[in-house]
Amino acid sequence: MERFAEGHFATDLFGRPLRNLRLSVTDRCNLRCQYCMPEEEYVWLPREDLLTFDELGRLVGIFAELGIDKVRLTGGEPLMRRDLPALVRRLAQISRIKDLALTTNGVLLAEQAQALYDAGLHRVTVSLDTLRPERFKALTRRDSHDRVLSGITAAIQAGFKGVKIDSVITRGVNEDELVDLLEYGKQVGAEVRFIEYMDVGGATRWSMDKVVSRAEMLDVLGRRYGRIEPVVEVTTAPAERFALPDGTVFGIIASTTAPFCQNCDRSRLTADGMWYLCLYALNGVDLRKPLRGGESKEEIKSLIVSGWTRRRDRGAEERKELRVRAVFVEKERLRKDPHLEMHTRGG
Repeated sequence: MERFAEGHFATDLFGRPLRNLRLSVTDRCNLRCQYCMPEEEYVWLPREDLLTFDELGRLVGIFAELGIDKVRLTGGEPLMRRDLPALVRRLAQISRIKDLALTTNGVLLAEQAQALYDAGLHRVTVSLDTLRPERFKALTRRDSHDRVLSGITAAIQAGFKGVKIDSVITRGVNEDELVDLLEYGKQVGAEVRFIEYMDVGGATRWSMDKVVSRAEMLDVLGRRYGRIEPVVEVTTAPAERFALPDGTVFGIIASTTAPFCQNCDRSRLTADGMWYLCLYALNGVDLRKPLRGGESKEEIKSLIVSGWTRRRDRGAEERKELRVRAVFVEKERLRKDPHLEMHTRGG
């Protein structure tokens, strides 16, 4: 196996480095958002297959030795994994991890924010698509809006800097809240990132006419605030950042109309140890089997390097190139393989 010194990364067939790991710690979620988990019941991963914190820590340590220096905890809803601060504490001790972040829907954040901060978590991103309680209930089928807002406040009070708010903007649902969400971000001191509605999953009834494009968002915000300037920076982060005339910075993730596959350094590890090289990948690499089968660290490293150096995935770009964008995965196939669900692999 080729060895990679610290600071040097394995690269795929397009020269993209192995650098950014999204770690799903559970496939469960306590919301049922229409664009993500619109059905009430799903086929869940067997609990005995879920990796223990020790196993997750070992795998992240192996990834770190291969160049990974950014880890984001996802789900499902990651705060549903019991005693998550204990895992954060373990991962925070891996010296090569420079950025340890969490994406959450915020429902359970108020109770856990301080413990997560004290455990060594660096950053928090909260998903919030509307500021209207009744609209939130219609979108998520849960009456938890106040808890999400309390979670955002608690994260800031706990000491987290650079808290972000992710808002999926869908036509006919919340495109009329662009300004309201930005103003809320200003009020609480969080950076808002607007996300184009993506055609992932299979039960979401996605269609192109529901997508509010980056260009449309900028037009709406420009008419409200005046000239908007792009923030020039070198980064592989998915969001393009912009500044309002008053200096307020916000982001737009244009995954649907302007995919960023050429710079994508992300891979995804599910809670049961399946490693996916692209959000749209239909097949993954099973890392649980060699881990539990007693294979050495070097053997697992070789498996990871082999997978990444052969990577040619550019799923969002390929979806954009389709003349007709049908459902990504049919519901019957999703029921047979829960790994194809976006909430399993940490969208």
